[in-house]
Formats: sequence, structure tokens, C-alpha cells
Amino acid sequence: MRTVLRMSTTADPLAALASLPGVADSVDSVRKAVDRVYGHRVMRRRSNEITSEAALRGARGSAALSGADWALEEVRRRTDFGVEGEARAVGAALRLTAEAGQLLSVWRQSPLRVLARLHLVAAGGTRPDETVGRPRLAGEPVEEPLVRLAVPSASEVAGRLEGLAGLLLAGTEAPALVTAAVVHGELLALRPFGSCNGLVARAAERIVLVGSGLDPKSICPAEVGHAELGAEAYLAALDGYASGTPEGVGAWIAHCGRAVELGVRESTAVCEALQRGAA
Repeated sequence: MRTVLRMSTTADPLAALASLPGVADSVDSVRKAVDRVYGHRVMRRRSNEITSEAALRGARGSAALSGADWALEEVRRRTDFGVEGEARAVGAALRLTAEAGQLLSVWRQSPLRVLARLHLVAAGGTRPDETVGRPRLAGEPVEEPLVRLAVPSASEVAGRLEGLAGLLLAGTEAPALVTAAVVHGELLALRPFGSCNGLVARAAERIVLVGSGLDPKSICPAEVGHAELGAEAYLAALDGYASGTPEGVGAWIAHCGRAVELGVRESTAVCEALQRGAA
């Protein structure tokens, strides 16, 4: 597997990815879509309600991509999220969505610490303590049946995680969409933990989008869009990212952009419903 962040020899390789074919158009389209929903009149009075609804719908979308495709109202009404099967995935997604907003300041100082915390929250005590909240060691299995890419070695995982963290801490001029897509893609391709990697990757994408200032109120749930675009399109785009080719990486970033725009559409519909008094 080629390392995407080695594609450029510039001091800011994340920013260099913004020049890939189609990426600038995606960045511009996402920015305009986000600006429109933030300008909705309902946001001036009821933004907290939009944020809460986006969190619920985002969690449902992330769980769907982890094999628990529950109806929104089922997620809304249930309280018994167990430690097995689909209920476990839905519960993990809900916990991660709630936790992500509390970790923004820590992310700016230590992304790896946040990733460890996200895995701890997602695992929810369902795995042996020694495997939770740390990257997997050599020989430890990975439970991520949806992703079909070859599993990188533990040593490759450690090196690429350190490299990603270093780039994030050094700062970048890359658009928020680019940084969020790379964080998401790296984590999903690496699968650094023994479980819950997809859930953690999508939560990390949310943290970047919020922390960057693109979506400060967390009302644009990309997870909704990823689920709506479908698992096959998600995996095909991830294959392109993992290939390390300019075309593949650009297509992955564009895919993440479409997911954000669909999340915007979802929250816009919630705004409209609130305005009509229907929700």
C-alpha cells in the first residue's frame, strides 16, 4: 500500500493534495453548501436543536456503514444498546458522536491521544482491556469485515500514525475537507485498532470538520452522506485513496465532499421542518 502523504515532497503535503484534479471544485462546492445552511433563518434561533439532530442522524449513518442499518426512529427511541451485534455498533456510534465534541482542544495538541480515547469509547468495555485504546500489536487480529484492503502490519501502522499526527501538529494550509478526508482515509486504510476502526475514522473526520471552523456547530453530518452514497461507493473510493494515485486520492476527497453536502442537505431539511413547525 502506498503512503498517500508521501505523494508530495513539499513542506505541507496536505495542502499539496488540494491541487489534485477535481479537489478545488469539491472544496468550493462544500463551502457554499455549508454557508447556505448556516445562513438559514432557523439557525439563528434553534441551532442547538439542529446540532442535536445532526448528531443523532450522523451516528445512525456511521452505524449503518458498520453493518447496523437501523431506521432513524428506531435509533431515537431505543435505550438498550448491548454489547453484541447491531445494537453494539449503534451504541458505539452514539457514544462517539457525543464524545467527539468534547475532544477538540485535545485534538489540536495530541491527535493520537484522541484516537485512543475514541477507540476506548467505541469499544465500550466489550474487548479485553489490554487491547483497548492503543494501536494493535503484531499478530493481533482486526475485526473490520467491511473493508477489503489488505491489513497493514503493526509496524507500518505505528509509523504512519506518527507521520499523520506530525503533519496535523505542524499545521497545514489545506482546506478542511482535504484534511478531514485524509484523516478518515488513513485511519480506515490502516485499521490501527482491533475493532471499531470505521466508527473511529468517521468520528475523527467529524472532529476535523468541526475543529477547522468549516462546521463549528457540527450540523453537517458527513456520516449521513457516506451512508446515503452506499457501502460499495464508499469502499471503491477508499480503494482509490489507498492506491496513492493522484486520481484515486482526488476521487476519495471528492467522495467525502459529496458526503458532507448530503449531510448539509439533511440538516437543511431539518431546518425547513422546524420552520414549518413539523419537527
